[in-house]
Amino acid sequence: MIRKIISSLCLLLSLASFAQEGTSSPYSLYGIGDVRFKGTVESRSMAGVQVEQDSIHINLDNPASFSNLKLTTFTVGGTYNQTTLKNDSGSEKAKRTTFDYLAVGLPMGKLGVGFGLIPYSSVGYKVSSVENDVNSRDFGNGGLNKAFFALSYKVAPSFSVGANVEYNFGHIETTAMQYINGVALGSLELNKADLSGVNFNFGAMYQAKLNEKLNFFSSLSYKLEGNLGSSNSRSISAVSYNSNFEYSEVETSEEETFSRDLTLPSELKIGVGIGETRKWLIGAQFATASKGDLANTYNTKPNVSYDKAMKYSLGGYFIPDHDSFTSYFKRIVFRAGLKYEETGLIVNSESIKDAGFSFGLGLPVTGSFSNINFGFEYGKRGTTSAGLIQENYAKFSVGLSLNDRWFVKRKFD
Repeated sequence: MIRKIISSLCLLLSLASFAQEGTSSPYSLYGIGDVRFKGTVESRSMAGVQVEQDSIHINLDNPASFSNLKLTTFTVGGTYNQTTLKNDSGSEKAKRTTFDYLAVGLPMGKLGVGFGLIPYSSVGYKVSSVENDVNSRDFGNGGLNKAFFALSYKVAPSFSVGANVEYNFGHIETTAMQYINGVALGSLELNKADLSGVNFNFGAMYQAKLNEKLNFFSSLSYKLEGNLGSSNSRSISAVSYNSNFEYSEVETSEEETFSRDLTLPSELKIGVGIGETRKWLIGAQFATASKGDLANTYNTKPNVSYDKAMKYSLGGYFIPDHDSFTSYFKRIVFRAGLKYEETGLIVNSESIKDAGFSFGLGLPVTGSFSNINFGFEYGKRGTTSAGLIQENYAKFSVGLSLNDRWFVKRKFD
């Protein structure tokens, strides 16, 4: 059954992922857009903490995790995001529903293999401004996707290592329109960028018994800097427009094409935790990323700079009674977490920060190791200081973790 589900969902969701507008953040104007992939629903419900060597859930943060799987595992997730954008003069609401990830993990003895598709970042903004009687309206859409292949090896029962290769690809399109009230024609600059590149990620996971019940868990992963090639084109047009800012081109300049090399930042994640297996866990994680070089020709601004990013997370889970046969409620997984993040983006000399909390539920599917996971995140990103925009967001996520046994030779026909 899981094979049929994988086949149909892979086709449906991989096609849908490229057609959606995955963000409404004005900060998606910069770099490669709003980096919205933060892990699976299970991980995000614990603020990103995922340090345990889990046997039935896929960990997309650390490639060493795949050799810990006991069953073939398929996971897929999506999010409904409601955001309030506000500044000193007012506020607006925006809603988005997005596909977040799709992955398969295959256990092969001491080896583990994983592959999947992740819509990594999104561009989706509409910004208007007025300066010296010149009206400006900026639009953007698109983003970056990742297809990955991971290989993991269990060196010892408590220690595993792994690596993955990620192929990054995507398309970003931005439009900048300027006009003066009362003048029939305005100017429009259209930029297109086709992105592609490869980067690599390495990881290790270790656990040790502290006593009969307590275990110590640890996770380490490091992503190398990666080159991201950008094939750009630009054209400038004189346009006529109506009150809804629908425009038609009157005259267009010859399209200019050129290339630029961007640099995806390196990233280090370290996590530790203690807990009782299949009962409870509390963990902490620290992540840091270099500033890279993601400013393209169409979004380089004098008031914008980049710095190292950092994220601090604290989270865990609790299961009342994993083995209960009489109570479904006791087998539910309760998750929660807190996070604080410095995104590395600096606008008008203000560092853009992101802080919030999360919680979630893991509902087991009776008669199997599969489960349905729900998550909620609430947080604040940005500030209203220095003429900037603050985003208050509420995210509702759902993920499926489906498990089955493959590659087992039947003893009886």
